[in-house]
Amino acid sequence: MASITAKTFLITGVSSGLGRAFAEAALNAGHRVIGTVRKEEDADTFAALAAGRAHPLILDVTDFAAIPGAVAEAELHAGPVEVLVNNAGYGHEGALEESSMGDLQRQFAANVYGPVAMMKAVLPGMRKRGSGHIINVTSMGGFITMPGISFYCGSKFALEGISEALGKEVAALGIRVTALAPGQFRTDWAGRSMDRTPRSISDYDAVMDPIRAARQAKSGNQPGDPAKAAQALLAIVDAETPPIRLFLGTDALGVVDQKLGAMTAEIAAWDALSRSTSFAS
Repeated sequence: MASITAKTFLITGVSSGLGRAFAEAALNAGHRVIGTVRKEEDADTFAALAAGRAHPLILDVTDFAAIPGAVAEAELHAGPVEVLVNNAGYGHEGALEESSMGDLQRQFAANVYGPVAMMKAVLPGMRKRGSGHIINVTSMGGFITMPGISFYCGSKFALEGISEALGKEVAALGIRVTALAPGQFRTDWAGRSMDRTPRSISDYDAVMDPIRAARQAKSGNQPGDPAKAAQALLAIVDAETPPIRLFLGTDALGVVDQKLGAMTAEIAAWDALSRSTSFAS
């Protein structure tokens, strides 16, 4: 199945969800995949997907010091990383006032600092070869916001900004950067993978209780198909000029359109005040 066009992917978080779908699609297309997992049994399961082309890497992306050596070791067996897919991460649900600083630190460690450490590990090789593609899985929550997931949205906004700025730094070096922003996909994100802060302040009941109940009820019934998201990933990897940002799902496009309209209207409404802060010419 492999061909001269086969690439070496490094995909974080391949034990389940979108990461597993991305890895399976890349392997089925004939690529080599280094996939990070956190358990030995998950490593064995992943290796069995495609003997010789599925390379498990036991790594916690929040162990920043371990990342450079682990990536270098994996490249010895699978080849230089040509496509990095920063997929590993999780969602935190909780009103900001009820959530701890530790909750915030853990959210950013997994969703921002870990992906940055992975990028720093592969960029020297990509620079040397003059090519490469970094795909950071963000979220529609990296552009729109919803109450109850402020820490999560903050982490994804951060990764969106880092992705866009990095893309401008490395474009002339032959390296492309894409922020892949899914809407609601049928994974465990809103179920067992979600970190939920216990409720403690009754003033937030009217906001938080319906949101938490609705999210739990929708888990497993989301509209997005992970297998189709994986095909979209392969399409942008194959694209001559990949997008800077790609939203996935009609739900994501719908809420993004709403926000763009609201932003445009608000900017126009406050245009005079915005302009009033410049020195008179």
